Amino acid sequence: MIRVLLADDQTLVRAGFRSILSDEDDIEVVAEAANGEQAVARARELRPDVVLMDIRMPELDGLEATRRIVADPRLDGVRVIILTTFDLDDYVYGALRSGAGGFLVKDTEPAELIHAVRVVARGDALIAPSITRRLIAEFAGRVKRPEPGPELNSLTEREREVMALVASGLSNDEIAARLVLSPATAKTHVSRIMTKLGARDRAQLVVFAYEAGMITPGWLTS
Repeated sequence: MIRVLLADDQTLVRAGFRSILSDEDDIEVVAEAANGEQAVARARELRPDVVLMDIRMPELDGLEATRRIVADPRLDGVRVIILTTFDLDDYVYGALRSGAGGFLVKDTEPAELIHAVRVVARGDALIAPSITRRLIAEFAGRVKRPEPGPELNSLTEREREVMALVASGLSNDEIAARLVLSPATAKTHVSRIMTKLGARDRAQLVVFAYEAGMITPGWLTS
């Protein structure tokens, strides 16, 4: 059973999401939060699998609430999906850097919401590759890029190649086909890269790749 916490200051939004998710046999909405402080407190209390977090929350905004959840070692298994009204919200890039698994626009279709919850709950990539690339390319160019950290030096040449393909939006199967590997081998490479860089998920790998200059903002694969 996938346990979900709904964090949004609008009662109608929470009610709508609850109605959609509660109809699924494998998803349970365990609690709701009307502000960021409540979201963090209830995440610590209940340790849900997934938090649906509105980016603009009263008392404590969704970005800071996400940072606190991600930084808490007791909540290592909790994944955060950022909810935003706009698909290119300025805060979203920061949220991804802070460890959010990805984002959804609030008017997403019910089927997409359900799929996103299931995907992120099992630790896979949340955002569609095309959206990930567009988002990161848009905002990575707006921030000052830090110098690549020593962690990147620990990557092998093959791992750097795989990381660049992840950043360009390829799935494990597509990476395997591109590099003539088995899907299992591609998945192993991605897992090792995430471990070496301390990334929670593929969304953070995309951010790291852009910030390290492995991918140039604006360069997107078709």
